[in-house]
Amino acid sequence: MQENGSIQELPLSLPFFRNQVEAFLRENGLRTEELDHYYACTSPDGSILAGAGIKADIIKCVAVAPSARSEGFMLPLLSRVVSDAAAKGVLNLKVFTKPENREIFESIGFKVLASAPKAILMENGRGLEKYCEYLSGICHASGSVFHCQRQPSARKCGVIVMNANPFTLGHKYLIEKALEQVDHLFVIPVKEDASAFPYPERLAMIRSANASPAHADSRITVLEGSDYCISAATFPTYFLKDLSDAAETQMRLDIELFERHIMPALGATVRFVGSEPLDPLTARYNALMHNAVVIPRLEAISASRVRAAIEAGDYASAAALCPVTTHPYLLAALAERSLLLELNTPMKPGLVGPDGPGAHKDMDYDTMLKGIKALRPFWSRMAMASGPDELRSLGIEAEKAMLSATGGVNTHRGAIFALGMAVNAVGRRTETIDNEQVMQNALCEIAQGILRNYLNDNKLHSTLVGARRIALTGYRELFTDWLPYYRKAMKDTLSSASLRDPIRANAPEMVSFTALQMTLLRIMSTLDDTCVIKRVGYDRAQEVKQEAAALLASAQPSAEENYFSGRCPKNQFSPANASPSLADALKDMCIRYAQEGISPGGAADMLALTIFFDSII
Repeated sequence: MQENGSIQELPLSLPFFRNQVEAFLRENGLRTEELDHYYACTSPDGSILAGAGIKADIIKCVAVAPSARSEGFMLPLLSRVVSDAAAKGVLNLKVFTKPENREIFESIGFKVLASAPKAILMENGRGLEKYCEYLSGICHASGSVFHCQRQPSARKCGVIVMNANPFTLGHKYLIEKALEQVDHLFVIPVKEDASAFPYPERLAMIRSANASPAHADSRITVLEGSDYCISAATFPTYFLKDLSDAAETQMRLDIELFERHIMPALGATVRFVGSEPLDPLTARYNALMHNAVVIPRLEAISASRVRAAIEAGDYASAAALCPVTTHPYLLAALAERSLLLELNTPMKPGLVGPDGPGAHKDMDYDTMLKGIKALRPFWSRMAMASGPDELRSLGIEAEKAMLSATGGVNTHRGAIFALGMAVNAVGRRTETIDNEQVMQNALCEIAQGILRNYLNDNKLHSTLVGARRIALTGYRELFTDWLPYYRKAMKDTLSSASLRDPIRANAPEMVSFTALQMTLLRIMSTLDDTCVIKRVGYDRAQEVKQEAAALLASAQPSAEENYFSGRCPKNQFSPANASPSLADALKDMCIRYAQEGISPGGAADMLALTIFFDSII
């Protein structure tokens, strides 16, 4: 490398360097992708002569300026990328590159995994070899429990790769139809976490659906996913849904890798896929496969419809499209949705929201998000808990996970208690969840069981003591007051803008934050909030109830009320988006409560619980 080719990492967080990298890549016919780091050989004047980026374990955006392609910059640059990755513990790197770069990468230890006319996929470790060894071991083990008249060596094996986002009756049908044509079927979930349902949930859904007493079949083996079965490592454009030359190349690479390595390791001779009448990318992918059997999909059943129902808060519609074994994970998604809607509601007096931390000095919007994310794995487990003791243990475990994620900050202890009982009440009583009295009785029964075991348990945090009374009534106020009020407020505010109710109709991403604010005030006006009492005393807490009731009575939403996305990005809310009268009153209350240190955390938990039951009943 010549003297003017110093190698440095460019800080992409700074606009100057990011713009410089984007311009360099654009000049070399490449687009900028998401990157963790970018390294460049630069000239004395700072211009980029050669560059290479890395995202997780994938080398990306490798380019050399035309004027520098004979200068020998590439090898030392890539060696630096590999060395820095190894120092960070990433020992198995992958790269997409042009076929003419093969020798350069081979010289630093990379091997070709798959090739296409315009690109090759390479890696520098034994990742694929190890995964194929795992598959071969599973294949051998499945032969020992193979029950049919053929010899194991003569059996016909098939494979399905599915995202299962989430696992639906359509996925179940695909498996059943595939199994009719083979002696043994392997199912591999997409591991990449670019889905609404995280990979551990999708893997658990597939396994539970095929291991339940009603559907257990030793001829089905659900495998671990990997970076070698439709992921960002093998097929980034899978998630972009864009049929282009780049997508065609990625599809060919992914298919060759699968047919050349994965299928032989499993002894599989056929790959089953569902038909795709609407998505041209997936349809093209199916057409390119050499050993594919296309099974017609069930009409009117799709994972996208389930996700749309979850976004709309419509549990009944989502559950109808899925086997019972998927239902706990739908409840987990709805529990998370309720917490996110509460968090994303702005102008909540004293509470953390997208517009600020309220009365809190120890937490902010990002801290709350960390707490919500940490709780996601526990909701499905709580839905399936067999009784109060198991639910109690899961609550303690969830609290530890939350505190670990937030650095010891209590973001959702009350929500764990209330929503944990709620998902369990629904999860254990799937036939009668549309009956409010049944749900209230179920919550009362669960609360009695938990609190009976808790009474002398010093592990129960004191902030939950105030929640006992309302829990022991089965959250009677929620069913008789808050939920009806929330639904009427939602209907009225949406109707005032001359739009159909998006919660049950065509625009599930739209939510009336004014209705959420009004419901919060309604709850604040009726709830003896332990969080407020603890902070400012009982007498001031009673005044808070009166102030909330007075504000709600005097500040009604305007006819031109704006309502907007429930996924409102952080710090993008403006008070001008709300009803002027309500916004002004809320603004004043928010300022005063932040100054006084008043935070109605109990009311926030009850708002999330109200949102949750609105999606259930």
